This record gives sequence, C-alpha cells and structure tokens, in this order.
Amino acid sequence: MPLRARPIAEAALAAALLLASAVAQEDPLYCAERQLGRYFYCERPEEPERATPDAPAAPVSAIEEMAGVRERLEELRAEAVLRPTEAAVRDYIVYQREQLDRASTFSDVWRRLLWTDPSLDYNLLRPVSGIAKQAWLDGRKEDRRATLAHLRDRYGLFYFYAASCSACTEFSPILRAFADTHHLTVKAVSFDGGPNPSFPDAVIDRGQMERLGLAGSPTPALVLFDTETRAVTPVAFGIVSHAELEDRIFVLTQKEMGQDY
Repeated sequence: MPLRARPIAEAALAAALLLASAVAQEDPLYCAERQLGRYFYCERPEEPERATPDAPAAPVSAIEEMAGVRERLEELRAEAVLRPTEAAVRDYIVYQREQLDRASTFSDVWRRLLWTDPSLDYNLLRPVSGIAKQAWLDGRKEDRRATLAHLRDRYGLFYFYAASCSACTEFSPILRAFADTHHLTVKAVSFDGGPNPSFPDAVIDRGQMERLGLAGSPTPALVLFDTETRAVTPVAFGIVSHAELEDRIFVLTQKEMGQDY
C-alpha cells in the first residue's frame, strides 16, 4: 500500500469500528441475547477517572494573620535571646522593625482620617488640648448654670438620713447650702426619727423610702423627683460635694445615656 494512502485507510478503519460499536450497542439481538462482550463492541470500556483539581485554600483571616505575626515575633525573640548569634539577632531586629513600620502606618492613617473627617474626631465632642478643653469647660459650666437656674420649676429633692449616721451629719449642711443656692425644695425624711439641724422640718419615714423604690438603701440618700413625669432618679448615696451635686443633676436631667462620654 502506498504510504500516502495508509493514513486514509487507518481513518476509515477507525470510523468503521466506531460505527460498529454504536450499532452493536443499539441492537438487543446482537448483544443481549448472544451475550457478547466488549471485544464484539457490546460493552463500552470504562473511562478512566479524571483527577479532580484541589479546592483553593481558604483565605487566612486578619485575626489569624495577626496571631501568626505575634507568634513569629515571639519565636524570633526567643531564638535571639537563647542563641544570640548575629544572624538570630538580625532576624529579630528586621522582623520587629517591619511590624513597627506597620504600626506607624496605621497611626498615620488614623490621624489623617481624624483631620479630614470630623465625624470621627472625638476631640470635637470632648476636647483634650488646652485651649479647646477650656472653651468646652466654660460652655459646659454655662449650660449647667442655666439648667440649675430653672431646676426648681420642675424638680424637687427627697433627702433620706438618719440622726445616728455620721455621714449624714457631714452631708446635711452641704445639701442645705446647695438647696439654698439654687432655690430647691428639699423634703427631708428621717429614717430613724431623729432630728436634723439643717432640715428642722424633716418628717419621719413612714414608708416613703420604700414607695420610692429605695428600701434597703444606705443613708444619706438623695433623690431627684420630677413633678411632670413623677419619675424618681437617685442622685447620690453618701457624702457628695456641692460641685459634684451640680454636675450630677445637670447630667441626669439634660444628657441622654451615653451622650456625655
């Protein structure tokens, strides 16, 4: 057979074999009844299993990466301390400097964000620098003064004490001066029935403390009463200064929870 005709003959033979296999598999008499095997093209050879590609590795989280950095740094430091060769110490210095550069970059991005985005700058709410802090304190002092000037229009104070209480003896004159300064009404209630020189009109406790939800509370106890909402707000237990009383009442009556921090 000429060489040029051989590829054509091979191709024709392959096509014939494929056709014979297809016909044999579709002919039940040829394959099923005669029970002929794969050599008569009745059974398809099994295809080799294809290797499945490995699934991509799950990405490492930032927390895991940070833990790896700390672990690597500790390992290098331990190696440098236990076996202080030049190579070990150099590796530790180089790696530590890399982490310091990371921290410096973080700090720089942080401050630039605060400079350019006022919503992130807490110093605008609670300044810490000298001039800004003084201005903030002056403004807060004025707000507190205005609040306390009109406090008596809506609020009163319940004061629970005991004549046998040494802390009450110390606190009563402070509260008397505070009430006189801001023209507040104070209803003094004696827990043990004893008198109080700072509040000669004090009455004996006949369940008032319990009705206000203060049963079992220590004395002295000072409570702010809202005449509009009938709400009761504890202000202080124990000895508190004049200035502290002003600030507490200002916060309790004018600031929402979490607003003043």
